[in-house]
Amino acid sequence: MEGTSGDGWEEELARWLEPFLGRLRRREQRHWAPVYLKGLILPGERKSVEPMAARVAPGDLQQLHHFVSTSPWVTAPLEDELVRAADRLVGGPDAVLVVDDTALVKQGRHSVGVKRQYCGQLGKRANCQSLVSLTLAGAEVPVGVGLRLFLPEDWCADAGRRAAAGVPETVAYRPKWRIALDEIDRVLASGARFGHVLADAEYGKAAEFRAGLAERQLRFAVGILPTQKVYPADVTLSLPERKPTGRPRKHPVPSAASVGAAELLEARPEAFRTISWRTGTKGPLRAEFAALRVRVADGPLAARGQHLPGEEAWLVGEHRATGEKKYYLANLPADASLETLAALIKARWVCEQAHQQLKDELGLDHFEGRSWRGLHHHALLCLLAFAFLQHLRLGGKKRRPPARPRPAAPAQPARRPPADRGGAHPGPAALPPLPTALRAPPPALKVAG
Repeated sequence: MEGTSGDGWEEELARWLEPFLGRLRRREQRHWAPVYLKGLILPGERKSVEPMAARVAPGDLQQLHHFVSTSPWVTAPLEDELVRAADRLVGGPDAVLVVDDTALVKQGRHSVGVKRQYCGQLGKRANCQSLVSLTLAGAEVPVGVGLRLFLPEDWCADAGRRAAAGVPETVAYRPKWRIALDEIDRVLASGARFGHVLADAEYGKAAEFRAGLAERQLRFAVGILPTQKVYPADVTLSLPERKPTGRPRKHPVPSAASVGAAELLEARPEAFRTISWRTGTKGPLRAEFAALRVRVADGPLAARGQHLPGEEAWLVGEHRATGEKKYYLANLPADASLETLAALIKARWVCEQAHQQLKDELGLDHFEGRSWRGLHHHALLCLLAFAFLQHLRLGGKKRRPPARPRPAAPAQPARRPPADRGGAHPGPAALPPLPTALRAPPPALKVAG
């Protein structure tokens, strides 16, 4: 492994963890955090507490369980350090912040937030927990910076279930787009640098989410539903002359009617052309794209429940080789090229790779506790382990481009593409393999009492 010897990763982990451990108040917490991280990083079929304790802390199962599930250490200080570490690795004006969610499949109904809902891992509705995720990525290298449980409305209203799972009294129902905006505020406050926010239609369909990004003066490219109403970019508003009788009009009248995004783009088949956004292991990745300047129908509510034109934006359509069609809105400048729009939209898929590796390599979905505290502790520790591995994979180097807020390693050949919640789709380039020492049987670790 370039930059870090295979047998020196434990020493590098100790050095890398210093600022994180400095944010933990108690000596016991500073002891058990590295132990838990080693359990996540080392090979093993299961990354739940009991098998990890057998590998890294024999005889100390209860202490390790207490650290992750019961110990009252707060996550915010460590999350702040995580954003700083991620920014050093991949932050910069060319980086993107990807908003998405990932599901943890569960049995039963007692684990906090569990509900029958859409599960991207299975591509269907299933009994699972849903975590809103934020991923900072540069040059197709992702570093997770946030995982927050989405608590369904029926959970929020059930005092008994909340108490049993230890849900804090301050936690109320928030739709996923609201959680995402709050998380964006958090990572911005911690100093994350990025040029664009990317999200799929689960978030992009919410006008409140798009408005929230615009209010924060963030550039974005987000998925939308085919039925999203838009107006031509040259639409105008006027107030018709008042009639002799009847009430005066309260709202201006658009010069053109709003139409669905798909209807507007598909009426222009000549606008679509083939764009390649990246070279994969089997050659260039291509799809047909078209882009059109529009005014989104998310302005003030007018007569008959119709929204007036809002801000101007790019409406982008994608025709995939599978026959699937997708639509997006982007608030990039009017002179943005179709190639720029397509490449930005496709950059979102790097988060799927991060989710897959968090589960396959680090056991994000192996946690067997039921509590709010335990789940968020485990999720954060998985993110820390993933960020450390990215640090190793990038050569163990600190990189921080100078000057303004908001670069990273070259893309690597793909190993296996992650599943796409919407159908077959080529995933982003996978990362280089882990250091050899982490793929071999786990070395005997000397863990202090």
